[in-house]
Amino acid sequence: MAYRCRAYPTPEQTAVLNRTFGCVRLVWNKSLSERNHRYRAEGVRTSYRQTDAALTGWKRTEELAFLSEVSCVPLQQTLRHQHTAFGNFFAGRARFPRFKSRTGRQSAHYTRSAFRMREGVLMLAKTSTPLRFVWSFGEVDLAALDPTMVVVSREPDDRWYVAFAVDTAEPAPAEPAGHAIGVDLGLKDLVVTSDGERIANPRHLVRKARNLARYQRRMARCERGSGNRGKARAKVARAHRKVRTARQDFLHRTTTALVRSADVIVIEDLSVKNMVRNRHLARAISDAGWGELRRQLEYKCDRAGRTLVVIDRWFPSSKTCSVCGHVLAELALSARHWTCPGCRTRHDRDLNAAKNILAAGRAVTRGDSGDACGADVRRQGSSFRDRQ
Repeated sequence: MAYRCRAYPTPEQTAVLNRTFGCVRLVWNKSLSERNHRYRAEGVRTSYRQTDAALTGWKRTEELAFLSEVSCVPLQQTLRHQHTAFGNFFAGRARFPRFKSRTGRQSAHYTRSAFRMREGVLMLAKTSTPLRFVWSFGEVDLAALDPTMVVVSREPDDRWYVAFAVDTAEPAPAEPAGHAIGVDLGLKDLVVTSDGERIANPRHLVRKARNLARYQRRMARCERGSGNRGKARAKVARAHRKVRTARQDFLHRTTTALVRSADVIVIEDLSVKNMVRNRHLARAISDAGWGELRRQLEYKCDRAGRTLVVIDRWFPSSKTCSVCGHVLAELALSARHWTCPGCRTRHDRDLNAAKNILAAGRAVTRGDSGDACGADVRRQGSSFRDRQ
């Protein structure tokens, strides 16, 4: 579990952390460059031990001796993360690691040997005063917190955050709801359930698009490298942050309500990566956050002891009659209602799809053979869950 909260470093701490961020970025980029060069020249991969030895050699040179001025733990953690990133790339779980930019999000990971936390007071390596932060989790006793890792980060809008990773026991399963629902995702209504409940799509990006475009035009008129451009870039980052946090909060509220209301939740296996290639719908799909909604459902169902079933993306949920099972040959995307030619039932497209998704999910859980195929989804990704 990770608890993330706002941090307010002093000017001295800001200087130390900014210097640490610069060293972390340099070590990542230099190590990545040498990995790529060695693989192209010799066709061999670089191990973590080799990168660690290279870091020691860099510190002994006159040109990179300043790497010894910051804590060595964030630098070593950077090499570990890069080694993991390459492992994920070669396993097909992630894309190729990219170089870090000084204008993006900056972070430094401190393990227990590089920080001390007693009675809720955090001391980082190479700093002489405690790091001030605001604790907003009333159900957790800060004085008894024993983090295994501390991550200090600075967002592009110049906000500082600190995250505490802690080991926790498995949570107790939620009380049985005695209910199962099918969920159909859309753009007009973000969620339509098989019970007939509709959750409208708030379209967070559309509401902020005019302000965001104005800030981006101002930034484009500023000279590159100037102080005014830095201020304008921070305004653009703040506008994006407001959209991102509003979307994240809405999705958390929606997924939490779904997990509390049903023991079994059935969704479609949507290929969002391929769907955003449609230039007419890419922005709307990205603004809806379908992928993030599924990610939250996965870990919340796992935590609450619920079952999340994902059915095959090619299952014709919208074209199948949920009453008699008749399948239409064609159904235009603009057709929001249709009448079944077999039983003459009038269907709402999204509600009918949600009912068919639920029926397909029940077939999967019973182990029946049919057109729908799927399996329980397990939590993937980070070893700790992020709370903000």
